[in-house]
Amino acid sequence: MIISKTPFRISFFGGSTDYPQWYLKNKGMVISASINKYSYIVLKELAPIFKYKYRLRYFHREETKNIESIKHNSVRECLKFMKVKKRLDIVHFSDLPAATGIGSSSAFTVGLLNALYKLKGKSVSKKRLYKEAIYIEQKMIKENVGSQDQVATSVGGLNIINFRKKKIIVKKLFNYKLTNQINRNSVLIYSGIQRSSNNITSDIIKNMHKNKNYIEKIYKNCERGKKEMSKKKIKINIIGKLMHEQWNLKKKLSRKISNNTINKIYNKAIKYGAYGGKILGAGGGGFVFMVCPKSKITSIKKKFKDQIIDFKFENKGSIIINSLF
Repeated sequence: MIISKTPFRISFFGGSTDYPQWYLKNKGMVISASINKYSYIVLKELAPIFKYKYRLRYFHREETKNIESIKHNSVRECLKFMKVKKRLDIVHFSDLPAATGIGSSSAFTVGLLNALYKLKGKSVSKKRLYKEAIYIEQKMIKENVGSQDQVATSVGGLNIINFRKKKIIVKKLFNYKLTNQINRNSVLIYSGIQRSSNNITSDIIKNMHKNKNYIEKIYKNCERGKKEMSKKKIKINIIGKLMHEQWNLKKKLSRKISNNTINKIYNKAIKYGAYGGKILGAGGGGFVFMVCPKSKITSIKKKFKDQIIDFKFENKGSIIINSLF
């Protein structure tokens, strides 16, 4: 039995500049961090007595005799990419709901690839993991996805990720003093909405040429965020205000990014003292991340009660936590 453990992520700055439709022609950059909420993949060889060759258990159950019949896009394409011949039992567990903007789809792909490499008795670098996950999601599945989630969930930690035409450059910012400071001054609020990001990302990509000015401003905002987060002593109020600026820019990329539920959560947090924040992922639902004065954290958490998810940042990325054959 092999078990991979892959973190979800929180993005701070630069979202939408990580789409290949953008960074293959322009510079892209994001700042994001992985958190201690995880996607788990359990992989086990299946005995030949079963009538099927592949058994999948996620929010659906599948039993198929061949890879092509698998409905789960990531599982099907990962097995094809890795040229898997063995009979397999694949089970997925998650600490947080899927389709909520925390990079869960890419964490799944990265974690499955990691486990499949272990099954073949091979070690794999973090860089190879994220490059192959990007290829599978963008080229094989043909999803409208960016390239930040695959990197963030593979590498782990707090990172500045630069996207260029021919390469991705990852610079680690992680240090416990910095991440603890952000942790103490932030809240993660669940909107209660699970959504498919494809319609939103399709809309953003379709209108990218019209919104070039806004995306350029998002990139410049990320540069300012990089400057602030690279200081020995960061000012959390400036980080929050920069995120607030980015949120206002992001909403201009598509009417589908925000809605009444998200707006109410955001405005309520601001009313009770938050400096600023943003929706995680493409938008439309999922989690709202807010940066706040430490003195306001307790009262803000009380206002949102069961919607609050407590978390900490982590620095390991995707790992194998069990490999008993």
